[in-house]
Amino acid sequence: MILLSALEPDAVDAELVAHYGDPMREQRMLDRDAGLVDRSNRGVISITGPERLSWLHNLTTQHLLALRPGEGTELLVLSPHGHIEHDAMLTDDGETTWLDVETGTATDLVDFLMKMRFMTRAEPVDVTADFALLSVVGPTAADAVARLGVDELPMPVIQPVPAAKFASADVAARPTTVYATAALPGGGWVRRHEDRFDLLVPRAGVGDIRAKLAVPDAGIWAYEAHRIASRAPRLGFESDHRTLPAEIDMLGPAVHLDKGCYRGQETVARVHNLGRPPRRLVLVHLDGIASDHPPAPGTEVHAADGRAVGFVGSAVRHHELGMIALVVLKRNVADDAPLTIGDSAAAIDPK
Repeated sequence: MILLSALEPDAVDAELVAHYGDPMREQRMLDRDAGLVDRSNRGVISITGPERLSWLHNLTTQHLLALRPGEGTELLVLSPHGHIEHDAMLTDDGETTWLDVETGTATDLVDFLMKMRFMTRAEPVDVTADFALLSVVGPTAADAVARLGVDELPMPVIQPVPAAKFASADVAARPTTVYATAALPGGGWVRRHEDRFDLLVPRAGVGDIRAKLAVPDAGIWAYEAHRIASRAPRLGFESDHRTLPAEIDMLGPAVHLDKGCYRGQETVARVHNLGRPPRRLVLVHLDGIASDHPPAPGTEVHAADGRAVGFVGSAVRHHELGMIALVVLKRNVADDAPLTIGDSAAAIDPK
């Protein structure tokens, strides 16, 4: 077991396990079988009170009025100019709404929510110290979760992103993405995603959950390789202070395009109707000749004439794809444009 802090002391995930001795084997395990990933550095916020969902509905990008107990979704908090400030996964158990958020952001999000509470009957509390998030990833993950006594959960229901200048009838008045969830014996819950199951567990019960799941451990390096290959953006990596939801493909999972006003809504609507956000998220392949070390987050991407045309969000050496990276590029960069990242040549992988 190698802690990431021993390899990358300043990394966001430094307190997590990087790998358990063989990062490539762990990547293959997540792709072909199942592995348990400790993601317990994510922040956790609990919100109680009878008006919690209607309050969040008015503050965030997601339609929450039709969310039912036992369902989850994803939402964003935007700046007044439509830039992403927070990304949260949401689960509601009928009494409490749970938000799990990017590492180090829970305090700021709770501060924002408290300032926006006014007379609303909703009480947000940072409970990160009490709960840990674990992820069971892989095609056989459902078998492992069944060992916890949880009935089979259906796959997520995802609304398609409507075309520009759509009719209201084209978008259902419900969350754009609905994840099925279930309570866990002993407290906490499990939420089903397309490629994994996320489990929120009281920290005192993590050992018992690990034993019941009975799947091998995988480090955060393997999880990040899986995420990058899946083109899934991560707040603070594939985003900066001016990132718009449409630039990193967040309209589908986290933004409802036909709901009441919220902070940043005018920018979201304008960019969607014009159909050309300033930047876009792409997967690139690096040649790995000049360097076999993945480029650091924030590394500039250059066009053939030397112009900076984007930045690296996350990069990894993948067990099948080789050196790959998620990159945020200017919209006008063509799919076949020759690019360089540091000393490496890079090519866009078109979807």
